[in-house]
Amino acid sequence: MSSKDWIEKDFYAVLGVDKAASADDIKKAYRKIARESHPDHNPGDPKAEERFKAASEAHHVLSDTGRRREYDEMRSLFGSGAFRRNARGGGQPGGMPFDVSDMFGGAGGGDRRFGGAGFQDLFSSIFSGGQAGGQTAPRGPARGRDVETEVALDFGDAVRGVTLPLTLRAPGVCETCHGNGAKPGTQPRTCPVCHGAGVTTRDQGAFSFSEPCRNCQGVGTVVEEKCPECHGSGGVTKTRTMNVRFPAGVADGQRIRLAGRGEPGERGGPAGDLFVHVKVRPDELFGRTGDDLTLSVPVTFAEAVLGTDLRVPTLDGAVTLRVPPGTPSGRVLRARGKGVVRRDGQAGDLLVTLDVVVPARLSDEARAALEAFAEQSPPAAREHLDARVRRVG
Repeated sequence: MSSKDWIEKDFYAVLGVDKAASADDIKKAYRKIARESHPDHNPGDPKAEERFKAASEAHHVLSDTGRRREYDEMRSLFGSGAFRRNARGGGQPGGMPFDVSDMFGGAGGGDRRFGGAGFQDLFSSIFSGGQAGGQTAPRGPARGRDVETEVALDFGDAVRGVTLPLTLRAPGVCETCHGNGAKPGTQPRTCPVCHGAGVTTRDQGAFSFSEPCRNCQGVGTVVEEKCPECHGSGGVTKTRTMNVRFPAGVADGQRIRLAGRGEPGERGGPAGDLFVHVKVRPDELFGRTGDDLTLSVPVTFAEAVLGTDLRVPTLDGAVTLRVPPGTPSGRVLRARGKGVVRRDGQAGDLLVTLDVVVPARLSDEARAALEAFAEQSPPAAREHLDARVRRVG
């Protein structure tokens, strides 16, 4: 999508929402249009397909906070009546013929360059809060990239919390130059082109453009004698080990962020973050639902009918649960406080599901006793089923 499109298209009107609409209202409006005009529901209808594409384009811009803010700023400056349309599709500020496409490199649209700088660079200069007189605050060395890794935890460790050593082979700070990229005994000097700002500014008519300094690649300093170990980058690939604390109750699929433990920044810049993806190995007995632990316990028919006391395991011991007489299969008993400990110190519960086991084989004595029991026990309440059988039979 070209920057020219951002100015000429009213994405709020496309979705039928007000400019002050909330993100939820924008989402609902888009989903409604998408359902009504989706090509799968309107085969061979070019108007529906065009409306679907327009709504998708509008939602792409307005659903993202950053893109929406830039779109509103562009429309405020150049659109919404700031230019009157002429026959060429441009406008007339102050009565002078003007075509918005001229600003973006011609009527072809697209993100072409304007005076060597992109449209994004133009508006970043206008709206980035740069200092008066075209001066820009120093950029400094670039921040390092984030690093991701994966760790598998035992079920019990994930529930209780654990500290484990984590070994990574990833970029780290060069110990020879301590990250500044310069040969020991020397120091990087201020870039003579941008004077340490990291950016250069050029005037293009009524606008000023800022772009990264090509001499120092936006760092603000240059290294004349490079470090022999890292060759001026300030970082080297090495193996490092760190202790990582996994909090109690960490769940499968959770991501833990360790600020500043990622890849170091170029030539002394701030380090990125380390993100650890947690995989929890399943337990042979316990399951987990939120902060509750789950456990399935088989019981005999006699135990379910007569009632019994069950001794069941937990992650840190055992508890006794009372099974009331006449308990059906599938009944869930609750052991409070025997689940996952929350951050506030409270704990979930242990949920025990009773599974009445039906024996596959019986001894002669057991069969005789069961038949005697069946003769004395009341029949199952199936009157409503029998009535339906009689009607359909």
